[in-house]
Amino acid sequence: MSSIALDHPAATTDALRWRDGFLLGHAPLDDMHREFVEVVAALQTAPDADLPAALARVTEHLVAHFAQEDGWMQSTGYPATECHVNEHAAVLATAREMPALLAAGRTEVCRRFAQELASWFPGHADYLDAPLAHWMVHQRFGAGKPVVIKRRDAA
Repeated sequence: MSSIALDHPAATTDALRWRDGFLLGHAPLDDMHREFVEVVAALQTAPDADLPAALARVTEHLVAHFAQEDGWMQSTGYPATECHVNEHAAVLATAREMPALLAAGRTEVCRRFAQELASWFPGHADYLDAPLAHWMVHQRFGAGKPVVIKRRDAA
């Protein structure tokens, strides 16, 4: 299980942006991931005065996103449900700590949280969500893996 670590500097200061490399081949999951990228990028680039609203949007998204994925895993008997659900819970717990820290003037912690979400997402998508997408496609069609056509990312 992993979580968002706030005790070290974020790996990047660039805002998260969508790229085809994030596509997993399960349209509902891909749509949620696009929205995740949008709300995290908005949090990363928000002026201090807008941080509370941007943080609320991220948390709202995380609650809905994780509930949807957790529901899919539970309803289909996904084998790696526990690990995946635990990771969601850890990230959401951190998100829920942020409003109090932000209210106490700790904008740097909120900004680090945004950076950590951006750093966490690619690995989570590759190692936990991609197998879930495969499972979901297999459950729906009985065989096969998602077919994903990706454009080469611009350098």
